[in-house]
Amino acid sequence: MRCKWCQATPAYQRYHDHEWGFPETDDRQLFEKLCLEGFQAGLSWLTILNKREGFRQAFANFDVDQVARFGDSDIERLVMDAAIVRHRGKIVSTINNARRAIELREEFGSLSAYIWRFEPAANARPKRATLEALKALPIAPEAVALSKDLKKRGWTFVGPTTLYAFMQAMGMVNDHIEGCGVRQAALAARASLKLLKQPAS
Repeated sequence: MRCKWCQATPAYQRYHDHEWGFPETDDRQLFEKLCLEGFQAGLSWLTILNKREGFRQAFANFDVDQVARFGDSDIERLVMDAAIVRHRGKIVSTINNARRAIELREEFGSLSAYIWRFEPAANARPKRATLEALKALPIAPEAVALSKDLKKRGWTFVGPTTLYAFMQAMGMVNDHIEGCGVRQAALAARASLKLLKQPAS
């Protein structure tokens, strides 16, 4: 059994089974997920997933340092690239956000260290992750706080809804519903991550 949203294609199911909801700490992967969630605004996630390889080629595999060096000629190239979503504002935003990500890395040591500071407390989540319980949840205050802080730091296309989707995608929250065959694997991965974070005694 899987969450209902991923039934459309095998690619969607693979994304659900092996990536969505699993904790991510790699800076390149986190930057990619942040950018793609921004591109997804107003579109379906399946559209973005189908173009993900095109995005990776267009944006130097989401290497923050390389994207931060993109200039006007790169913007014009990307606006003409049918392999991605050709939205000038989102393209410019991705380049801007790469530059802001470097600033975060310099301040906090890594993008991951900054982002995981906004992890919701376990008791803020529903005791049972039913579809009804998840639908009834307001946008997590942590997503709102992360959105506000990123905007204050000059990031764009990082509204609270986008940031909550990012938190789901990168495993900061586990919104696989009860009964989904992947839920326990995602929970186990989170438990392993917490053990790695604990300082040695």
